[in-house]
Amino acid sequence: MTTQLIKSSDRGYADHGWLKSFHSFSFADYYDPARMGFGALRVINEDRVAPGRGFGTHGHRDMEIISYVLSGELAHKDSMGNGERGAAQNGKEAGVIRPGDVQRMSAGTGVMHSEFNHAKDETTHFLQIWIQPDRRGIAPSYEQKHFDPASKRGKLRLVAANDGEAQAQGAVTIHADAKLYAGLFDGAESAELALDPARLAYIHVVRGALTVNGQALTAGDALQVRAASRLSLSAGHDAEVLVFDLAA
Repeated sequence: MTTQLIKSSDRGYADHGWLKSFHSFSFADYYDPARMGFGALRVINEDRVAPGRGFGTHGHRDMEIISYVLSGELAHKDSMGNGERGAAQNGKEAGVIRPGDVQRMSAGTGVMHSEFNHAKDETTHFLQIWIQPDRRGIAPSYEQKHFDPASKRGKLRLVAANDGEAQAQGAVTIHADAKLYAGLFDGAESAELALDPARLAYIHVVRGALTVNGQALTAGDALQVRAASRLSLSAGHDAEVLVFDLAA
């Protein structure tokens, strides 16, 4: 097993006034040839969007895009009709992403969308994640599911996977050879995840502090893992973590 620690302070940073963003991998004006992605994982941006501001309509193609809100709300609207006024999912306006939600948009042949924080006095804090698909030119699609805290407490809950496993486990479907788990850990809570040593694992601590395979991590830190058969997570302190299982 080999590991590489990426400290939160080693990430790229951009301050656009209304948007403050940390980049785990090269993105926009932040470029580091050593940080172009990890397996199919291409982007993890930790964004804070000021009240009443957001990303205007823009396009994507051939990318699996996951949004994971930590606080506040993010209103999504796209050229597929998601987020249109009057549409609803489970009594809520379609396309509004809240803490606990996982939103997946497969850009495929091309999609236009916008993301906006409509709150007057609350910053939206969220992760924007891009995963390269295993095939190009698919039809664009959208999916959004909620995972309550109990489903992630002291365990790793599968929240995104490829088609067969996603359907079986109630996760969102991504068109990539990848899995995404989310977990909450505090105090004596711990979990283990079996891995195929031929694959890659990427662990990103969203908040709090956590020990992974003996390595202490704090908010914004990440651990790249190769040739491991198991991950062990313990010693959490108000920790929220994302774990990516990726093809090598």
